[in-house]
Amino acid sequence: MKKLHFVMAMFAVASLILAACGGGGGGGLKVGMVTDLGGIDDKSFNATAYAGIQKAIDELGIEGKYLESTQQSDYAKNIQQYLDEDTDLSVTVGFLLGVDTATAAKANPETKFAIVDYSYPDCFGDAVEGQSCGSATEMANVLGLTFQIDQAGFLAGYAAAGSTKTGKVATWGGINIPPVAAFMIGYEKGVDYYNEQNGTEVEVLGWSNEANEGSFIGNFESLDDGRSTTESLVQEGADIVMPVAGPAGLGGAAYCAESGACMVIGVDTDWTVSAPEYADVVLTSILKNMNVAVFDAIKSVQDGTFKGGVYVGTLANNGVGLAEVKGASDELKAGLDAVRQGIIDGSIVTK
Repeated sequence: MKKLHFVMAMFAVASLILAACGGGGGGGLKVGMVTDLGGIDDKSFNATAYAGIQKAIDELGIEGKYLESTQQSDYAKNIQQYLDEDTDLSVTVGFLLGVDTATAAKANPETKFAIVDYSYPDCFGDAVEGQSCGSATEMANVLGLTFQIDQAGFLAGYAAAGSTKTGKVATWGGINIPPVAAFMIGYEKGVDYYNEQNGTEVEVLGWSNEANEGSFIGNFESLDDGRSTTESLVQEGADIVMPVAGPAGLGGAAYCAESGACMVIGVDTDWTVSAPEYADVVLTSILKNMNVAVFDAIKSVQDGTFKGGVYVGTLANNGVGLAEVKGASDELKAGLDAVRQGIIDGSIVTK
């Protein structure tokens, strides 16, 4: 009998310890991220989003992990793995995961999701729910993490126009999807605004807001494609190039570093930090603070305040921004400060 009492007492203690740890395997909130095709080490989009999870691991004591997608068919499979593991919050990264995320969220309304660079509803016109779009309505268990990247792109365009020596600047993208085009739209508008304010005629290669089309390589992975596209635009006269293509953009940075013929504008994160080997040719970087948005989403799940809907990162709330501009004159710095304030107060329109 004494032995039975001892065993029962030990079981009770173990149960209390397990409860205090939040479950098995080390305990705590379980968060999983599904990458887009660029991979976790893209030094850009996926890496920046995962930095928010890493911060939550360090500061909030959560359990965090990621699953890499190497092809689009991996999206649904990776999301399902997190569902099978009873993950508390699944974070999906990128526009291309929009349909699969919504499908999983609707089938599992008790599970929470956050998706970077996407929001719902996304079904308009002839779009078919579950096929060409995700959901015709907002979902209470899904938070869309979106960014007014055209605002930061506008600043980058203004900086490029104020820094070019040839009078031509350029941009190109990975895949022609809205979150990529938004960088380019703002960029050209920023160049145009600089021309209006300074009586210049700086030209943008690689994108046209009027035609709503530009130069795209069709992927986010190929450094060779990024290099050759950048080289082609430089041969047309551009001395500043903004690649919007995740790790493929680093191919453009490599060309500029080796040739000495151009500067690049980084995207998503500060390339002087994420890709320091190219720091000498980085004019500036457009900052999409996905790490902050992801961390805040995780914290809201932990403290019980999570709500579906849409988060919008702006210049005003530091959701987006522009890194220091290399070699900027005092005049250019003052102009950028004025433009930033104008965007925030609404007197300058970036879309």
